Amino acid sequence: MHGLKHTILVTGASSGIGRAIARNLLQQGHHVIGVSRDCTQFKCPLANFHPVQLDLGQLQELPQKIRGLERQFPDLDAVVFSAGFGQFGSLEEFSYAQIQALIDLNFISPVFLTRALLPFLKRKARSDLIYIGSEAALKGSRKGTIYCASKFALRGFTQALREECSKDQVRVCLINPGMVKTPFFDRLTFAPGDDESNYLRPEDVSDAVAYVINSRAQMVIDEINLNPATKVVMKK
Repeated sequence: MHGLKHTILVTGASSGIGRAIARNLLQQGHHVIGVSRDCTQFKCPLANFHPVQLDLGQLQELPQKIRGLERQFPDLDAVVFSAGFGQFGSLEEFSYAQIQALIDLNFISPVFLTRALLPFLKRKARSDLIYIGSEAALKGSRKGTIYCASKFALRGFTQALREECSKDQVRVCLINPGMVKTPFFDRLTFAPGDDESNYLRPEDVSDAVAYVINSRAQMVIDEINLNPATKVVMKK
């Protein structure tokens, strides 16, 4: 158990990486506000866990929804942005609507959320903004034009935001995992290999988030890159 307890908003908290992050933070005694499009995924009520149903794709509604959350949870002092989805293929295979939807969820929605929350968080003695990026933010790859673009954009955003917030006790961290064994791959045509060395576990990412949250306030962790020991991609 860690001494200082935080109230942490986690997006994408109903499955995969987001769920592992929420669970780990709760086990450490923090309060967690779990954002999901479908709160029926949270079947068991838990102390210190507050489910919030919110569709991050509905961009224009986000500022008003965030103002409501700030009033409901005045102790909120950290946000983990883990909602997102993957879609891969050559550029011509994407419809214009699919391009818009992927960029909106993976990049525009965390920017909107950050914009809405930042004045509130700057009034805190200390706050954290932690973004779950991807290895796709580090190197463009075939059939990844739109997905890589969304993650490259998020990385540039966090680098600039870190400079902006450096005097306001708002710490900005980007965590870039390689392939994590989660339902993320259920709808895709590829997946990591079956050996344990071929993939990360969601808990690997949640441990990195907890490290950032629990780190000494006077230290800023800019970026963490996580990778499986052996990268193997299997076609389905």
